[in-house]
Amino acid sequence: MARAPLSLKARALRYLAAREHSRAELATKLARHATEHESPAAIERVLDELAAKGFIDEARVAESVLHRRAPRLGSARVLHELRTKGLPEAVVADAARQLQGSEFDRALAVWRRRFAAPPGEAGERARQLRFLAGRGFSAEVAWSVLSAAAPDRQRTVELAALQLA
Repeated sequence: MARAPLSLKARALRYLAAREHSRAELATKLARHATEHESPAAIERVLDELAAKGFIDEARVAESVLHRRAPRLGSARVLHELRTKGLPEAVVADAARQLQGSEFDRALAVWRRRFAAPPGEAGERARQLRFLAGRGFSAEVAWSVLSAAAPDRQRTVELAALQLA
């Protein structure tokens, strides 16, 4: 026995049950499932209805992305992800303000999870800088992280020398 196809509203609710979606994301996903007798206006009506009931909230989408992605990524990558979700620039700017103060701490935490020791030579330093840049951290923050890690290396060398003596 064949199942009846899901309505646009049912599909939208199914997507929203999995995670927060922006209006633009839902419109794109629903457009793939719209039949020939369902116009783009039908998709807009469904989205308007869901937004009116509070199921679609752009600020909640941004907060969800910040919560899931910011601990592992730099501001550039997180903000790019928010823009690709079709969020308004005001929401993206608010997210940028939230991320600004914690950029160094997040970069340091990511660096510590990946690397056990500060770079000893130029090639290793370049590799670690590329890693942080690839995660979306600015060059300034990446250099600051490696500079902050250098005293740790000096302390480790001093402790090792004391233990040998």
